[in-house]
Amino acid sequence: MKLFVRDLTVIDASYLCQQRGMVGESWILDVVMSGELNEMSMVLDFSRVKKQIKQIVDEFVDHRLIVPSQNNAIRTAVTKPGYATVDLLRGDKSLHLHCPEQAYCFIDDSEVTIESVTRHIYKVLEGKLPENVQGLELTLRHEPIPGPFYHYSHGLKKHDGNCQRIAHGHRSPVELLVNGKRDLSLEQQWAERWQDIYLGSTEDECTLEELSLSEFAAGLTSKTHHAFRYTAPQGEFELAIARSDVEMIETDTTVELLAQYIAEQVSVSVTSGSSVDVIAYEGVGKGAMASTVGQLKL
Repeated sequence: MKLFVRDLTVIDASYLCQQRGMVGESWILDVVMSGELNEMSMVLDFSRVKKQIKQIVDEFVDHRLIVPSQNNAIRTAVTKPGYATVDLLRGDKSLHLHCPEQAYCFIDDSEVTIESVTRHIYKVLEGKLPENVQGLELTLRHEPIPGPFYHYSHGLKKHDGNCQRIAHGHRSPVELLVNGKRDLSLEQQWAERWQDIYLGSTEDECTLEELSLSEFAAGLTSKTHHAFRYTAPQGEFELAIARSDVEMIETDTTVELLAQYIAEQVSVSVTSGSSVDVIAYEGVGKGAMASTVGQLKL
């Protein structure tokens, strides 16, 4: 007997890639379980599926920075109880973090792919399901997005949940309407502008000298790298990242404020008086909307 649950959860995370840097990602998780019927004539109660598997995935993978520990460009080190540094060495676009260990998800692979993350989830779930569940099939997949989309990473220090982690992200579509009609050209511009971007808040910016990074960050300068640091309920978070991979925002980077930011940016590129509507997504199936009026005078 098999039991399936589609769209069990969405993993919103970021991962490190030697070619792309820090990549925001959103994967949908489907689950199929096989086994003998229990005393309730079920393989596993649906509510228990959601509580057990979703809780485990949320705890160990979701809203973390996924680090391929076998990659030759990755360096990691424990600094003090509960904290670790992670370095991605890629020339003048190197990336350096010092965060609570719960902000990372270390996988035993050389690169992060749907297949390697799926293997990691299997390991995380091993031995944690009821005995009558004899088989488990996991499918990670992307949401089909017919239009432009981008990958962004950020951290929300004021959030009381896992969004406070400084390096998590999303794969998100964006819809831009001018005078009620979608403008695919504008959407594509934003998809390219925010492809593999880190959205940093000016409130969190500091000097490189204020960061407690590893020796691999020695020699960084403010000409090449932004430095971010904040304290949140889960601890102290620090990040140094190449300026070319960052867009600075004067506010926090919640999806509500990002929608408003995009609307304001678009308003100066469309004819004065035109209506501008932005539908900005945060991963899969959720987001915020903002509206403004065009400011460009011909």
